Amino acid sequence: MARFFNGKEVELLAPTGTFEIFKEVIGENCDAVYFGGPSLNMRLMRKGFNFSLEEITEAVKIAHGLGKKVYVTVNNLLNEGELDEARAYLRFLESAGPDAIIVQDFAVLSLIREMGLNIKVHSSVMMNVHNVEMVRALQEMGVTRVVTSREMDLMTTRYLQQATGMELEYFVHGDMCSVHGANCYFSSMVFGMSSNRGKCLKPCRWDYRVKKDGNVYPAEYPLAVKDMFMYEHIPELIHGGITSFKIEGRMRDAAFVVMLVKAYGDAIDRYINDPVGFDRSRDTKLLYENRKRDFSTGYAFGRPGLSNINRRYEGTGKFYSTGKVFSTPTEERELGEKRVEAIRQALVAVGDEKGMTGNNGAPVGVSVHVNNMAQAKAALEAGADHLYLSGDVFEPDRPFTKEDVKELAALKGNAKLYLGLPRMMTEQHFDLYEGLLFGERLPIDGLMVTNLGAIRKFAGKGYPVVGDFNLNVYNRLSAEFYRGLGVGRLTASMELPLKDLTGLLAHAPGPIEAIVHGSPAIMYMEHDLYENAEVYQAIAEEDNHYVDNSILVLKTDKGENPVYRDVHGRNHLMMAKELCLMPVVKELLAAGLSVFRIEGATYKPAQLAEIVRAYKAALADPESAGEQFARLTPVYAGYTLGALQFDGGSASGAAGAGASEAGNAAEEDAAAGAQAEVAASQA
Repeated sequence: MARFFNGKEVELLAPTGTFEIFKEVIGENCDAVYFGGPSLNMRLMRKGFNFSLEEITEAVKIAHGLGKKVYVTVNNLLNEGELDEARAYLRFLESAGPDAIIVQDFAVLSLIREMGLNIKVHSSVMMNVHNVEMVRALQEMGVTRVVTSREMDLMTTRYLQQATGMELEYFVHGDMCSVHGANCYFSSMVFGMSSNRGKCLKPCRWDYRVKKDGNVYPAEYPLAVKDMFMYEHIPELIHGGITSFKIEGRMRDAAFVVMLVKAYGDAIDRYINDPVGFDRSRDTKLLYENRKRDFSTGYAFGRPGLSNINRRYEGTGKFYSTGKVFSTPTEERELGEKRVEAIRQALVAVGDEKGMTGNNGAPVGVSVHVNNMAQAKAALEAGADHLYLSGDVFEPDRPFTKEDVKELAALKGNAKLYLGLPRMMTEQHFDLYEGLLFGERLPIDGLMVTNLGAIRKFAGKGYPVVGDFNLNVYNRLSAEFYRGLGVGRLTASMELPLKDLTGLLAHAPGPIEAIVHGSPAIMYMEHDLYENAEVYQAIAEEDNHYVDNSILVLKTDKGENPVYRDVHGRNHLMMAKELCLMPVVKELLAAGLSVFRIEGATYKPAQLAEIVRAYKAALADPESAGEQFARLTPVYAGYTLGALQFDGGSASGAAGAGASEAGNAAEEDAAAGAQAEVAASQA
């Protein structure tokens, strides 16, 4: 039977990594459990974890016999090759009858609608839902529950729930990320292992040294967060509009999960029974003595700063859930001719498949993302076809003003000018941009949108819309989904390995853009390293190698990753090397890429102009791409091909790149098991 407090449902949701663990947990004091099946979920790194198809069916029957609910995680991003697998899996799940599935990729929603399936959908934390417009958009699509962004405080959850009536699920205990959901690309760039596809090798848990203003600080693990601990805040969760209290831990053993369920279940029952006399800390000592990391309340009561950083026990860069070293500091691979040739061949095959028409009939051009007026003018003078004015301007620059926009509009000629929106948009951001965009019409050619809420609010309001890379378009169905909402051009996910990029280019409808050059942000964080650095004591002096000393740098023995703070106080960790796809421009054109984007926010204007001219020349004469590449010189630590260094679809991309043997073996076993399960389901 469900729990209620003053007429509001309160659900304790427990993780179960295997069927054996499920059988021990389901009889305990929880209301629902969640688990993953053999594929398409965010926990694919350990052999023997996740449920077989037969176990899913049996688990649903057992849980429903006890009056409890089951949620199945289908929360990966899907590549082209997995769409048919997803169809078969979703058809199976409808027959198995879980109470809902937890989803990240909008392709899954499209498939459910296309197939006419009767499956309830909850939005995953990886959708990074963080504003009213996003919640309303999901409601319109039939989503019945939202797992909120990890960075959401309980005042905001209460407002969202009151404004929309949506059921909210909130992490109350367990492992958390320091990076906004689905906005971490580090593991993909370094290992070819996507954090958005259940294969993250946790570079946030590495030991870094912090450098700023020529000082070196022994920060140890500046990105490694503590475990969430909301045991003492049951009242605040309930009054914050939370329906489902979610415990993280699908990789944990049965005894540990049972202990958590007993403690939290007892606390919820005691509060419902006697809210005034409620003892908040009855089992605090038990939980503290059995913790895996130290505890924090995360963002529940505001930005936590250093109090959120873990320095002991599991997850300090030395050990992961298995007790083994999971990954070690590893630099991005250097651009090499052998790899370039492999990419060329794969892209040529796409061009041949499409009959060399390419580009889906869209005009070809160079786009440039800029941080300030000097960069914007340099990019226009060098011939940029599309200019994106950042919505997350890096300090010390300030946001673009209305007068700046008008000045650039007068200079741009035939170029297209777009106003970028912040990646994370609060209710205040919506008010600000509504005031800017719904009054006097700005002389811009469109908006670059970064989240579903912004699309709902601004698409169809008179400004054409371009989708930024963090919409994580991985397959043709998600591309079609966004186009159906009014997004004219989409940027491919930055973390697509070769196999998945070619799949998207071969099948995506309409024009596709991709980042081909620059130092893009591979971690996007509410966590403020600049603020934290002020409390450390310097132990040495050392200049930054590639960026000004005023820029904070995270340093390992493998390189330096600059971190920029934007005008909203958020941090953007960049690649150490510089992405450069110039050697394959000709083949990208033939394969159908329409717009070639340069991430220019960190370059000096003269450097940016040189890069823009090189790409313009290569697009005008693709045979000259090799000559243009020879003229370029890296501004940072060298050139890399980013995620295209890796083929995708197997664990082999991580081998030799610093991943542990345990990690590789787990990846191979998970992939093999998933393929076998789905093959059986399709038979």
